[in-house]
Amino acid sequence: MRAAMRKEFGGPEVLEVVEVAKPVPQADEVLIAVRAFGLNRAELYMRRGEWAETTPISGIECVGVVEHDPSGRLASGQTVMACMGGMGRSINGSYAEYVAVRSANVLPLETSLDRSAEGWATLAALPESYATAWSSLQNLALKQDQRLLVRGGSSNLGLAAIALAAQLGVHVTATSRTAARAAQLKEAGAARVIVANPGQAAEFEGAPYDAVLDLIGNSTLLDSMRATKAGGRVCIAGFLGGLAPVEGFNPLMQMPSGVHLSFFGSFELGSAAFPLYAVPMQEIVRGVEQGRLQARPAGVFSLDQLPQAHAMMERGEANGKLVVLL
Repeated sequence: MRAAMRKEFGGPEVLEVVEVAKPVPQADEVLIAVRAFGLNRAELYMRRGEWAETTPISGIECVGVVEHDPSGRLASGQTVMACMGGMGRSINGSYAEYVAVRSANVLPLETSLDRSAEGWATLAALPESYATAWSSLQNLALKQDQRLLVRGGSSNLGLAAIALAAQLGVHVTATSRTAARAAQLKEAGAARVIVANPGQAAEFEGAPYDAVLDLIGNSTLLDSMRATKAGGRVCIAGFLGGLAPVEGFNPLMQMPSGVHLSFFGSFELGSAAFPLYAVPMQEIVRGVEQGRLQARPAGVFSLDQLPQAHAMMERGEANGKLVVLL
């Protein structure tokens, strides 16, 4: 099979399409014929050697059809989506024509989107972003009419979180570093968009909020807690600002009283604590089909064009979810 393999750690040019053996699924795995997969910032860190663990074939999500399920749970030809489960970290990932994924990280889907290349590309924009967004919003325990601030709203994960929160009747304020993304954020469901660099005073207009979803990461975490009312919640679920830790963090001195802080890492999806089947992905797909949720890819590439897609993400020019169509 064809796969995009990392020759060494480095820039986008280290990704090379080669012929490798088709994986053989273990008893608790499903072999998927990949039709498309989404790209994620985590894969940039993996390619550069900045992630704790990574495999030569990256990719943490995909959509496709079942080639073989040793357990018999899923029929051959069934449309599925998969994310995480060690893909790209402890087992070879989805940058390939076939991938073997833990059964717990594979969801069957009934959809009309699998009838065209455009539909597959749309489906590929969903798994990691929407599963992580839904799980993060669960941490925030949002209620109708509450006020939510999404920091890093113009990211793929931010757009998904805005859309899902708006469906719940939550009043969403989203931040972006550029005014050019304001229309996209409002189309996703943001009632208000604040254009400001992280940490600027304008970013906290309207504070305190009932909840803050911080997708920028450790570099903005302290500000996010200060922008949350007593009894409110903050969930950190992204690292757009990098992986560096919070230097000298002292909870006794720096955490506001009564603010609840949590973290959600998408690598937990499919675990006993965060089963993937708990994510209402079929309902999310229906929402996309009916136009209630937006999932249009910002760019569609071939496997051979993967280095160009990585370079675009690295330059911050993606402006949404990039997908690769096989």
